[in-house]
Amino acid sequence: MAQSKIRHFDSKINAISRLIDSAIILVTFVALMDMFAIDWQPKHVWSLLFSIILFHFFAESQDAYRSWRGTYVRDEITAVLFSWGTSIVILVAIERIVINEQTYATPFLLIWFIVTPIELISWHAIVRMILGLMRSKGLNTRRVAIVGATNLGYRLEKSFDEMEWTGYRFSGFYDDRKPAPNRRLEDEEAIVIGSIEDLVADCRSGKIDTVFITLSLAAEARIRLLTEKLADTTASVYLVPDLFTFNLLNSRWVDYQGITAISIYETPFAGIDSMIKRMEDIVFSLLILCIIAIPMMLIAIGIKTTSKGPIFFKQTRYGMDGEKIRVWKFRTMTVTEDGEKVMQAKRNDNRITHFGGFLRRTSLDELPQFFNSLGGSMSIVGPRPHAVAHNEEYRAKIHGYMLRHKVKPGITGLAQINGFRGETDTLDKMEGRVKYDLLYIQTWSLILDVKIICLTVFRGFVGKNVY
Repeated sequence: MAQSKIRHFDSKINAISRLIDSAIILVTFVALMDMFAIDWQPKHVWSLLFSIILFHFFAESQDAYRSWRGTYVRDEITAVLFSWGTSIVILVAIERIVINEQTYATPFLLIWFIVTPIELISWHAIVRMILGLMRSKGLNTRRVAIVGATNLGYRLEKSFDEMEWTGYRFSGFYDDRKPAPNRRLEDEEAIVIGSIEDLVADCRSGKIDTVFITLSLAAEARIRLLTEKLADTTASVYLVPDLFTFNLLNSRWVDYQGITAISIYETPFAGIDSMIKRMEDIVFSLLILCIIAIPMMLIAIGIKTTSKGPIFFKQTRYGMDGEKIRVWKFRTMTVTEDGEKVMQAKRNDNRITHFGGFLRRTSLDELPQFFNSLGGSMSIVGPRPHAVAHNEEYRAKIHGYMLRHKVKPGITGLAQINGFRGETDTLDKMEGRVKYDLLYIQTWSLILDVKIICLTVFRGFVGKNVY
C-alpha cells in the first residue's frame, strides 16, 4: 500500500483567509487614494504590494492563520495588530530613512494605519460569530469521545469546555483499563462512560461523530486494534500523541517526503525566525549603543579613576550549542577570574570595588554585552550566560540544564524580569532560573522579546540578590 502524506487539515481555508485579508488591505488603500485625490504612481503600487507581503510574513510568524477552532479571539487580534503595525513601521522607515522621501501625507498614513486592522479584525470576528451562532443552534456540531482516561485526555476535554464555540460537544471518556494505584488524573471526577467495545457500538449507531485517542505511545498494539475496529464506523478518528511525557523544549512537526517527524528538543530560531531574531538584535543593539555611548564613557572613566586594572573584563562562557564565547563586562572587582573554578559574587564580597558595587546593583556592568549582541555571539533577550565552571557544576544537578543553550545567551531574559537575577546560592534558585529559561525557549515570539525588553527597564536592573 502506498503511504500518503500528512497534510494540513485547514490549508484551503487558510488560503482563502489570506486572500480576503489581502483584498481588505488593497480595497482600503485604493479607497483612501481616491478620498485624498492622490494620482497613482508606480511607487504607490510597490508600497501596496510591499505592505501586503510584510503583513502576511509577520502574520505567518505569529500563526495568525492556524485553525480558529483552537485559538482564542484575543490571540488572533494580537497577531493581526502586531503584524499590521510592524509592517507599516517598516514601510515608513524604508520610505523616510532609506529612500529619504515622504510618499504619503501623515493623515493618509494615520487613517490607513488605524482603519485597516479594524477591518481585518472585524471580518475575522464576524466569521467567528456566525459560525459560533450556528453551532450554538446545534448546526455543524460534533459529538466527541476521548479514548483514554489520562491527564492528556483530561486536558483535551477541558479545552472543549473552555471553547464551546468550536462546536465540539464532549460525550465522555471510554477506557477499559483497570485504574493503576499510582495513576492519578488531574480531575479525579473524570467519568469513564464505557469500554472500547461500547465506543465502537456508539460510533456505529451514530451517537459519536469524532474520536480522539489519547493513549500513551507505549500502547501501540491497543491503538492499532482500536483503529481497526473504528474503521467499521463512520466516525472521524484523531490520534493525539502523548508527547508531553518528553518535556518538550520546542515542538514542531516537519515533513520529509511525506514522512512526518516531531521535534522534542529544538531551537525556536530556525529559518526565517533565525533571521528575524538576528535582525532584532542588530537593530536594538545599534539603537541602544547610540543611547548609552556617553554613559559608557563616563563609566569607563569612573572605573579607571577608582581602581587599578583594565576597564573591561572578558569571561569565557557557554554560548549557543555549548560553544565557548567571550562575554564583555565592565570590571567591577579587583580580580578577573576566568578559570576552572569561579566563585560567585556574594553579599559584602571584598573583591568588589566601591564603584563596581554600584555598577553591579544597577546592572550597568552588563552594558558592554551589547557589543556581544551586535557581533552575534549573544542576543539581547535569552538565558543569561553562566561561567563555564558553573555550567559544569549544574548540568549534573538540574535535569535539562544544557537545553538552555539551544539559543544564544541574552543580556536579559524571562528569568530576570521574574526575579531570578544575581547570585544563585541555592539549587532552588538555579532551578527557578532554568525553568524560566526553558519556558522562554518553548514560548518564544517577537512580541515576547519586546515585552521582556520593556519590562527589563522596570524590573530587570535591580533585585534583592544583586550585589
